Amino acid sequence: MSFDYQSVLGHRVREINPSGIRKFFDLLDEMKDVVSLTVGQPDFVTPWHIRSAAIESLEAGKTYYTSNSGLIELRRELSAYLERRFDLHYRAKDELLVTVGGSEAIDLAVRGLVDPGDEVIIPEPCFVCYEPLVTLAGGKPVIVTTREEDEFKLTPALLRAAVTERTKLLILPFPNNPTGAVMTREDLEKIAEVLRGTNIMVLSDEIYAELTYGARHVSIATLPDMWERTVVVSGFSKSYAMTGWRLGYLAAPAPIVHEIFKIHQYGIMCAPTTAQFGAIEALQNGDPDIEMMAEEYNRRRKYIVHKLRALGLDCFEPRGAFYVFPNISGFGMTSEQFCEKLLYDYKVAIVPGTAFGSCGEGFARISYAYSIQHIDRALERIGQMIADLKSGR
Repeated sequence: MSFDYQSVLGHRVREINPSGIRKFFDLLDEMKDVVSLTVGQPDFVTPWHIRSAAIESLEAGKTYYTSNSGLIELRRELSAYLERRFDLHYRAKDELLVTVGGSEAIDLAVRGLVDPGDEVIIPEPCFVCYEPLVTLAGGKPVIVTTREEDEFKLTPALLRAAVTERTKLLILPFPNNPTGAVMTREDLEKIAEVLRGTNIMVLSDEIYAELTYGARHVSIATLPDMWERTVVVSGFSKSYAMTGWRLGYLAAPAPIVHEIFKIHQYGIMCAPTTAQFGAIEALQNGDPDIEMMAEEYNRRRKYIVHKLRALGLDCFEPRGAFYVFPNISGFGMTSEQFCEKLLYDYKVAIVPGTAFGSCGEGFARISYAYSIQHIDRALERIGQMIADLKSGR
């Protein structure tokens, strides 16, 4: 008699679906000669001075546990960095927590703030983790669909319509993955006006804060009356090309960090020590690396938008991150069908828009965290598919 695993697994974990992005990654493992524009990670190697600092820490035998909150030297550098780059003010001692990637920081914030039955507003399309994490915490995800005609921004009207007496948390995923949308100071002021006078907290995922084009990133935590109600999460993966180092952080008022700290303490203990020493060097001397990589991404951004439009694809111009989100609804296929045909028949991998929420139907995400040469190879094949579809082949 076989064991009934469904009867022993928790109902919350059974309710969530696997990441829609992973399906296409798994298919890639089974195929050859595929040009992939799927990965949301820099194609740059972590700068040498950062790697060297980590190596030196290993050679010096610094392989011990750190404080649960992270090395105090790292938290001091984080405090200085956030003030220098974004005018954010957090005390190193009790308002910053070093985590295992930005993903852990998001999980900590959700679990620390959300009780069963609490409603959490999530603007979509967005990164895949928010809704499942809210579900696992027992909360109720309230999906708000952002629109291409609004540049995929969260508008005050959309937010106001979603707020109820049970609303506990608003997730602000900007700059946005997958759309590349950003929220300006003016946009955020309108959101803040809706929130003032309520007890609604904000989880501001700012992992792409260093990758904005045309204007510096603005955190909602810098606006009047917003610091007290905002948890900022970010990390080192995108800005310093440190994806594999698994290092992030959470910044919030001390009473929130004090409680969230307990989840991290029991579940993780501390972030990897070697990665923390590398991150200290990144924060101290990595500003030129950020500028260099952002300049290159901007070059690729302009290039890929121009090329996609030349192919006849309607393409919103992203203002942040390193993705484009072209509209592919005119080909008589679902997003998944379009991406599967492109993969199987033309050996190019991109991600269906529905991986980022049902409102992503009719779109696809293309990453430009690749070289121009790599992007060109993929676009040539995409162009061939479009030509074939238009000719009825």
